[in-house]
Amino acid sequence: MNRLVATYGRTLTALFWALLLVWLIALVLVPTGMMVESSLWRMEQTTAEAQDSLDIDRLYNDISVAELDRSSAIGAKAAQLDAKLAAMKRQVATLEGREIVPVKVYTLRNYLSMSGLHVRVFVRTLFYSALVTLLAAVVCYPVAYIAAFARSARHGALILLALLVPYSINELLRIYAWLMVLDYHGLLNTLLIRAGIVPADDPIRFLEYPGSVFLAMVYAYILFMVFPLYNTLTTLERSQIEAARDLGASAWLIHRRVVIPHAKPGFAVGCVMTFMLSAGSYSVPRIISRGTGGDWFTQLIYRQFYEAHNWNIGAAYAVTLLLACLLFIALVMASFRVSLRDIAR
Repeated sequence: MNRLVATYGRTLTALFWALLLVWLIALVLVPTGMMVESSLWRMEQTTAEAQDSLDIDRLYNDISVAELDRSSAIGAKAAQLDAKLAAMKRQVATLEGREIVPVKVYTLRNYLSMSGLHVRVFVRTLFYSALVTLLAAVVCYPVAYIAAFARSARHGALILLALLVPYSINELLRIYAWLMVLDYHGLLNTLLIRAGIVPADDPIRFLEYPGSVFLAMVYAYILFMVFPLYNTLTTLERSQIEAARDLGASAWLIHRRVVIPHAKPGFAVGCVMTFMLSAGSYSVPRIISRGTGGDWFTQLIYRQFYEAHNWNIGAAYAVTLLLACLLFIALVMASFRVSLRDIAR
């Protein structure tokens, strides 16, 4: 605090803290708090009240059908339908007169109502997200190392530029580009068919394999693994690597004993960001698999909100995913033995 005041002055320091406070309240605490609060209650009613609600809905449907029949009926048929409509409307009025508004009850039942199928989807999503994170770490570490220890600053800048240029395109366009590559009659199958490796009437169904989703996710979130690793590796002195090499250490030993331990904070940040983005992704698994490769947990959350219109269950699912991500962050920090201060660097 004193260092900020000495550097920027009291006015700017107060402004920074005010903006930070607004950001925490408006963008973190309020939305998360509302989601948690929605997940802890549900509207409940007795069995008789629920049956009354169903009877009212059924009667309104019957009234709509009877009114449609009445519009074309004449004579005795019309009189009969008029009497039937009047009786149904009286019945609706009676049911609505004794109908009780559901009571808001705070409970944990929203969290306990997850079916066995949804639990399996949840576990599979976390497992696949962890595999995406591991694959991204394996792929991105050599790239970050080469960029950080390039022969010249120009070479490193060109490598980073080559990574950044594709990301100037909208994420959805990049995902659909992979769909065009992996589709049943996409670029990859077309090349295999022309090479005579795959029969034309039986292309490889790449989109039905989880590996396609892994590939698209690694590509979609690769920068979130590369840049933390790159930023950490640039703080490693070249002299340490040269000293290890002069002492006879092999390339593998240099990476295992010198480079990778120094890059632990970068690995931690990259793993956290990649995992959370993968676990919370909706567009990548939905577009790539087109519903043929199994649901991602985010798709279940979407359905609870916008198809089942059960916002309380949807909120409980979303909070469950958030808690799983927070647990993953704690596990990553413990595994790499880094603190929040190390990550913030």
